[in-house]
Amino acid sequence: MINTLLMAVLGPVLLGQGIYTRIKTPKLAEPDGPRAGQAGTGSPLRVLILGDSAAAGVGVQRQDDALSGHVVRNLSSDFCVSWQLLARSGLNTEEVQTMLSIALETNSLESSTLASPMLERFDVAVLSVGVNDVTGRATDQAWLDQVQSLLETLETTFNVRHVVLAPVPPMHAFPALPQPLRWWLGRRAQQFNAGLTRLVNNNPSCTLLPGDFPLDPLMMAEDGFHPGLPIYRLWGQEVAEAIKCWHCQMRIPR
Repeated sequence: MINTLLMAVLGPVLLGQGIYTRIKTPKLAEPDGPRAGQAGTGSPLRVLILGDSAAAGVGVQRQDDALSGHVVRNLSSDFCVSWQLLARSGLNTEEVQTMLSIALETNSLESSTLASPMLERFDVAVLSVGVNDVTGRATDQAWLDQVQSLLETLETTFNVRHVVLAPVPPMHAFPALPQPLRWWLGRRAQQFNAGLTRLVNNNPSCTLLPGDFPLDPLMMAEDGFHPGLPIYRLWGQEVAEAIKCWHCQMRIPR
């Protein structure tokens, strides 16, 4: 009800600012580099990194500097990591689910998304979704339903044992966004995260990262919207630590 009233009052301003922001914000490409591979020695661990532009690594030039590179590097000292990245800029959660289904059905996507055959099983999935749902028209409950559906697909279709989720970033602090658009999207992001916290608290096979990185402009990409190298480094460390913690609690069968 409150959101509806706020939209009635602020709608025209938010729409205008949204259009202006899309026009003036630099369009960054997804980084070059492998989207699948194997690294390290030790216990075998199959990792899927799934999601939107942040999962894809937008904001840096090479996958080695993106989320996938830092996750694999931080895990490879303890595990033999077979990893795969399935991510694309601009996707909301429903579209990520569709992309995953297509990858399974065809076992091949365009090279910009998936450069090698899709593995059919993973031990752990790392999930980054939500920003494009916040900027879209999804309600928080509709989004949570889509996240739940995606989690079920990962578990039942890909045999994923654990999912590490990133919260929706604090969009009220994004340098690229003018006020009151920044406030409005930040408010929606907080509502989405409150629901995501409840969902994860009721699901022992999930971990929700704190994601409390300082959003200093120097730590973000040049567009003021995506992570920069320092944030990807911290994020990759967080993900790896969460996976190691889970692995200690639940040994993966050889």
